[in-house]
Amino acid sequence: MSIITPVILCGGSGTRLWPRSRAAKPKPFLPLVGADTLFAATVLRCADAAHFAPPVVVAGARHLEHIEAQMPVAGGEIIVEPQARNTAAAIALAALRLPADAIMLVCPSDHHIADGAAFTSAALAAAQLAAQDWLVSFGIEAKSPETGFGYLRRGEGIGAGPDGAVLGARVAQFVEKPDLARAEQFLASGDYAWNGGIFAFRAGFFLSELERHRPAIAAAAREAAAKGRAELAGKVRLFHPDAAAFARIESESVDYAVMENTDRAAMVPADMGWSDIGNWEALHAARLLGSGLADAAGNHVSGPAELVDCRNVLVDSDGPRVNVIGLENVMIVVDGDDILVTTAAGAQKVGKLQGAANQ
Repeated sequence: MSIITPVILCGGSGTRLWPRSRAAKPKPFLPLVGADTLFAATVLRCADAAHFAPPVVVAGARHLEHIEAQMPVAGGEIIVEPQARNTAAAIALAALRLPADAIMLVCPSDHHIADGAAFTSAALAAAQLAAQDWLVSFGIEAKSPETGFGYLRRGEGIGAGPDGAVLGARVAQFVEKPDLARAEQFLASGDYAWNGGIFAFRAGFFLSELERHRPAIAAAAREAAAKGRAELAGKVRLFHPDAAAFARIESESVDYAVMENTDRAAMVPADMGWSDIGNWEALHAARLLGSGLADAAGNHVSGPAELVDCRNVLVDSDGPRVNVIGLENVMIVVDGDDILVTTAAGAQKVGKLQGAANQ
């Protein structure tokens, strides 16, 4: 079994978790669930040397200090993107820095996974399929009719492990974020999983599929890598792609550029307590499951607060004491001079606030 190289993507600004998450220090670098930051927890999930090589981290220059301060393992490389160009470009750069036969496990740095053993099991299955030149997505078991996620429809089973068990399935269809009625149909059918944005590829095969479906992105990424420069910064190895070549890359997600076009798309099932921590409601749910600090009414408090006759209330304060009486399904966040109060239903709109947009 090949050793798997984790590729950790550190992009985005986490505006829907404003005011705690800000452009200068977005959600991957915050300890939102447990003591570790989401970034450190992502790296540590892939730290078993029996299965994983040191990571390749792809990030912008403005977040280097956070990565260097929070990196919990030695070795690996940080690819410093000159500017944001979405996931197709980021993954291509990582693939170009690895041997063609390397098995890449692409992980967003800002997700929470409660069950590390289930994650590893899914990663090993995905790696076996990736070695057979499948482009593999983690199919997160759908627990509710979510409208904020894309979905994967399962096709026929493929692959067989050492015990003869089927490893995964073809992806019969990629489905964009559905409305509630369709999401309920997906959940009832049992044929759909959430697309969590976690992938496994053989580096060389991913690049060949990128060249097939998005030749301009592939060519510019190759030039950016070929003209780039490596350096040691203390104990950290950095790689700087050529900025001019990288700037010519069209910004496109790996889903649109490759996964929805290839005829080698596969999925492995993953039931691992996953959350993308996409907003304050999702963070509340993750904390209720993971912290053990919730009360019987589903309230969770971080910082000084008192709650009376409340249900499903989240309070997260870094200073002032918050006192709440008689509220339900409300999120209250205090960060310095900024205060956010939103219903659970309004949590998706936090990124539209002027403070979040102008952070």
